[in-house]
Amino acid sequence: MRKNNLTGVFIGRFQPFHLGHLEAVKYALTKVNQLIIVIGSAQYSHTLTNPFTAGERLIMIKLALNEAEINCNKYFIIPVEDVNVHSIWVAHLKSRLPPFNVAFSNEPVTSRLLKEEGIKVEKIPFFNRALYSATEIRKRILKGENWMELVPKSVAQFIKEIKGDERIIELGKSDKI
Repeated sequence: MRKNNLTGVFIGRFQPFHLGHLEAVKYALTKVNQLIIVIGSAQYSHTLTNPFTAGERLIMIKLALNEAEINCNKYFIIPVEDVNVHSIWVAHLKSRLPPFNVAFSNEPVTSRLLKEEGIKVEKIPFFNRALYSATEIRKRILKGENWMELVPKSVAQFIKEIKGDERIIELGKSDKI
């Protein structure tokens, strides 16, 4: 794929934003001129699988990309709420975003829905997926294990500042991952 004025979209829940997500953003930016980073399931927060608000996730992403010295003119960060109806999801997504040419996704349902609407989907190389997963990070927080090595330093600091790790532990007392 050539970069000729292409805009891509990368969708995730980013609960939290981790080093694997950062590598995916870097990869996508080698393929496109601008990247729209979509914070999916934006309406959810304060649950064990979705502990952070859309605003907190936006800050995490911005901090991580600043730390990685990625030019802020290369991306947009846009929260998008779920509609929970697959047949209208792509139209909903497109109504909330600037125009884009390609989507970067490894998620099967997301990829299928986008392809059915004629959108080119490119897979993202996995970057040590077993280690870099938000589920693994939340599990480590619950077990009192080292989770900070899995996220950019600025994201770890932010999570500590907002007591996000304490939130996950509290949520874990009444919920399951």
